[in-house]
Amino acid sequence: MCDDLCRDTVPPSNPPATAAPRLLALEFAILYGLPPIVAVLPWRVNPLPLLWLATLYCLCILRADPEFDRSRLNQASALGKNWLPILALFAAVAVVVIVLVHKLERPQWFALVRSYPWLWAVIMVLYPLLSVYPQGIVYRVFLFHRYRRWVRGAPALVLTSAAAFSLAHVLFHNRLAVACTFAGGLLFAWRYLRTGSLLVSAFEHALYGCLMFTVGLGRYFYHAGR
Repeated sequence: MCDDLCRDTVPPSNPPATAAPRLLALEFAILYGLPPIVAVLPWRVNPLPLLWLATLYCLCILRADPEFDRSRLNQASALGKNWLPILALFAAVAVVVIVLVHKLERPQWFALVRSYPWLWAVIMVLYPLLSVYPQGIVYRVFLFHRYRRWVRGAPALVLTSAAAFSLAHVLFHNRLAVACTFAGGLLFAWRYLRTGSLLVSAFEHALYGCLMFTVGLGRYFYHAGR
């Protein structure tokens, strides 16, 4: 699967006709450059409607592209082959995060679970569906497929994906969100590159996102105001 996706990300010597470079550059600037612009507005902006609108646009473009392999949007079989290393890495990271939050932000340690367990349960269900999966479409599936001929090579695509993903989180006005999402963006983009499955990448993304909300760091990832 990695070989197939890597071939997709390496531009052929004579690539078929696609959108004009200037249009692609404008599209990229709008999709991935909008969050910093919105972040400096003097009023609060809910990022979810912007994400959903971007996701709808990306899906329309992908569905109209005969070169796009729609199986990349699910590939449930790939999850069965990758869940063990994903969970092993997550368990190690989770232990470190839990210990650090307990030491550095003890009042927030599992605060949402302790104070609002029903809200926490709702977030655990809705966050992967309404936020994680759409982000995977915009920042991994679409970016990898749409710009694979202009961002040369798989490593550059992974880095571009992580940078765009991190940049989107400037809406939350804190360095922790930007730093964590860059590191996570590298992992999720690499996982998508390796497996060719959005489902696998989104599963891993959901694990870490849910961990942030559970352990007490959720406030860094949901408040779009100043």
